[in-house]
Amino acid sequence: MAKRRPSGDGMVRKRADERWEGRIVVGHKNNGKPIYRYVLAKTQAELTQKLHDKIEMYRDADLSEDCNMTLGEWLDKWINEFMIFTVREGTLSAYKSLIEHQIKPYLGNRPLSTLTTNEIQKFYNTVKKQGRVNPDKTRGTELADSMVRKIHMLLHESLDTAMRQRLVVNNPTSGTTIPKNNYQAKQILNDEQLEKFMEVIKSDKQWHDFFYTELTTGLRRGEICGLRWEDFDGQSGKLKIRRSVGRIKNGILPIGETKTETGIREIILPPSTFELLSRRKENAVGDWIFPNFYRPEEPLNPQSAYTHLKVLLKQAELPLIRFHDLRHTFATHAIAGGVDAKTLSGILGHTNASFTLDTYTHVTTDMQKNAAKIVGNFMDDIIGGMKLG
Repeated sequence: MAKRRPSGDGMVRKRADERWEGRIVVGHKNNGKPIYRYVLAKTQAELTQKLHDKIEMYRDADLSEDCNMTLGEWLDKWINEFMIFTVREGTLSAYKSLIEHQIKPYLGNRPLSTLTTNEIQKFYNTVKKQGRVNPDKTRGTELADSMVRKIHMLLHESLDTAMRQRLVVNNPTSGTTIPKNNYQAKQILNDEQLEKFMEVIKSDKQWHDFFYTELTTGLRRGEICGLRWEDFDGQSGKLKIRRSVGRIKNGILPIGETKTETGIREIILPPSTFELLSRRKENAVGDWIFPNFYRPEEPLNPQSAYTHLKVLLKQAELPLIRFHDLRHTFATHAIAGGVDAKTLSGILGHTNASFTLDTYTHVTTDMQKNAAKIVGNFMDDIIGGMKLG
């Protein structure tokens, strides 16, 4: 095997067209032969500066042979070899759509190892204004900020993997500017509204158990629809969450893993919910805790739950909140009632407690204010007692 020369060792020469050319070694092929990067300049002094910049860029680099592939080729390799077993089918499908319609038409033919931060930034600005490229080559409407953020996160993750595979020296998405989060404001049912909602579901025999369980566990919509009786422990009162039902695609209701790895969890049910499910199990007609009303061999369709939620909210004359806001309602009341963030994080299936705290900052701020008042009161009592003494 040929002896490897250090990165930066190369050649300088004057070409027949009077321009100066230089090269540096940035990596090695599988057979040991060097991989070069070339620089052209009008003068030797200009070439020296460009070579210096190039050497700094590739300092300590040892790129592999695949570094010459295009971004489009790398994204195909990344999605099919590195991501296929790490994300849910729905997420994988969304990634592929972003790659095909938003990224490849703009940057797909660009050499992977020569992408720059400035180039990625220009791409973000352009794709936001011009939108996705359709199969007929027409362009869509301006992208939402959230879509640009998704494109950035996909590119950032894929190029991080490229760094680990020695295909790029650094991640060119680092240092770019993307739109800030503009998520729809969280809505919750306050105490009075929650009481009205609970009154309405009392008279709905088909849906009462479903929504009562949701409001006392805070499960994601796909998670509660994906519960089977094998997940319910009638002795300990524990419930395992280990699957999720997705949206119908091509006439099929997909059943897969939970949203995240930490989504697979076990929670202890409140006594009232445990009793409710115990009674429900006595009349169970299949494997699903909440089966399809017309086809009990199938789980409840999450879209049906969303649609009926709107019906119940109208009946109760309440704001038409999203289904996910029932999860926020549960979490907000739990943390306001004194459940600590770490415990709540485990119940909700969040990645860590800090995410839970960040998500419910408005609640924890109120709790901190109350805590400050309590501390202030007992300190006043202590200080007052000292003065009296």
